Amino acid sequence: MHTVNILWADDEIEMLKPQILFLEQKGYSVIAVTNGQDAIEKCKSQPVDIVFLDEHMPGISGLETLARIKAIHASLPIVMVTKNEEENIMEEAIGGQIADYLIKPVKTNQILLTLKKLIENKKLVSQKTTADYQREFQKIFSSIQSSQSHEEWSELYQQLVYWELALERSQTQDMREVFALQKQEANVEFNKFIMKNYLRWLKNSDDAPVMSHTVMEKKIFPYLKATKPVFIILIDNLRLDQWKVIQPVIADSFRLVEESTYYAILPTATHYCRNAFFAGMMPSEIAERFPALWKNDEEEGGKNLHEEDFFKDLLKRKFRNDIKAQYIKITQHQDAKLLESNIINYLNNNIVSIVYNFIDMLSHARTELEVLKELANDEAAYRSLTLSWFEHSPLHNALKKLAQKKEVTLIFTTDHGSIRVNEPSKCIADRTTTTNIRYKTGKNLNFEPKDVFEIKNPQDAGLPRSFVSSTYIFAKEDKFFVYPNNYNHFVNYFKNTFQHGGISLEEIIIPFAVYTNR
Repeated sequence: MHTVNILWADDEIEMLKPQILFLEQKGYSVIAVTNGQDAIEKCKSQPVDIVFLDEHMPGISGLETLARIKAIHASLPIVMVTKNEEENIMEEAIGGQIADYLIKPVKTNQILLTLKKLIENKKLVSQKTTADYQREFQKIFSSIQSSQSHEEWSELYQQLVYWELALERSQTQDMREVFALQKQEANVEFNKFIMKNYLRWLKNSDDAPVMSHTVMEKKIFPYLKATKPVFIILIDNLRLDQWKVIQPVIADSFRLVEESTYYAILPTATHYCRNAFFAGMMPSEIAERFPALWKNDEEEGGKNLHEEDFFKDLLKRKFRNDIKAQYIKITQHQDAKLLESNIINYLNNNIVSIVYNFIDMLSHARTELEVLKELANDEAAYRSLTLSWFEHSPLHNALKKLAQKKEVTLIFTTDHGSIRVNEPSKCIADRTTTTNIRYKTGKNLNFEPKDVFEIKNPQDAGLPRSFVSSTYIFAKEDKFFVYPNNYNHFVNYFKNTFQHGGISLEEIIIPFAVYTNR
């Protein structure tokens, strides 16, 4: 680590020799000047890591010097040193973005604490995070091996997301690599857990987690008992880690009531999960009840055009005609701007569902566009891009408008997540087979058995059967299906892209959070 260069500007610099000597003995380099102009020149000509700036100096004032240094180096931490704590002076200094302030006479331990806080903070946080994760590593490993219930797996995945974000902030590359291996192992065991329990859950709902087709009944409808309107904000294809980075932005305007997760059904694809979400039924039940509206994978036409019909049918079955509802789908920017303009007009409904298609479009665009692969080259970058989108989105602006109005219940959730795929698996199928690279449905599927979860009877999984001999296969962990012809081309095209449809923690265990006005 390079020597930290401290620029100290004080017209009584001779009086500070004991403090300067103390800092130099601690390994710091101190550049001493007696006025603001010299401080500005030093910032231009020499590398400076932090500035201690006297408030009262002859010539240019401390506050003016502060402003001019910030114009040169906006991110340079500046500590204001003052003889008093006059409110107006400190307001001006804080408005000028000082990093800290000290009151004269300055004591050496105060200086050292300030330096550690401002300069060594990242290093100290990194060291502590690494030590904490090392202590937790064995506990997490034990949980991966011993988790036997959907509650335990949900809790474990939330812990993994916590550590993933913490290690990312600490910038400890070695530990991040260790963590990646641990999460990979977690996905191996989670796949075994799903294969063992999934079909049993669908037969015995008492033992099942809340899933796509039951989340309305079990987690959303109870909030309709209150008088305030319920807004469902379903951001498509939103992973738990992505939710965690946008959550603080929402917390600025709304108060958290409940936070949990639920399980997406298989396939973890919009066609199945989101339709099940709004219909309150499994896909095979939807196909039976709405034969003219449901389309199987091999059929032409949009597969998600009738969510509003399914939603209104569910409300009618549950509440007859006692519920006033609105369904809004955002698929392009002009729809989003209309939402922002009209959000207050929706307050006269009992329940409003807003489906916001952005993350899914982002993941598909990232697969196809090299520039987005560069911008979102890994999970951390993908999260960053998600946060940037949300902060500047019409959706965020619309929610800020809601925050100023009468009390509402806001429910944030998604239909499924996604995983960054890395391991190709050969699959041979006919032309009627779905093109999704994380799951396949069709007849005469030829595949590597160790790479998939096969469901030979779709009805057991609540899935429609296109042909008498149709089966479903789901890719495990981070695998993706590739046809043998032109194999290398498609491996290179899809490897390291975010996909969904298969079995992974990232795709199946998804966020659910409830907020109300502050």
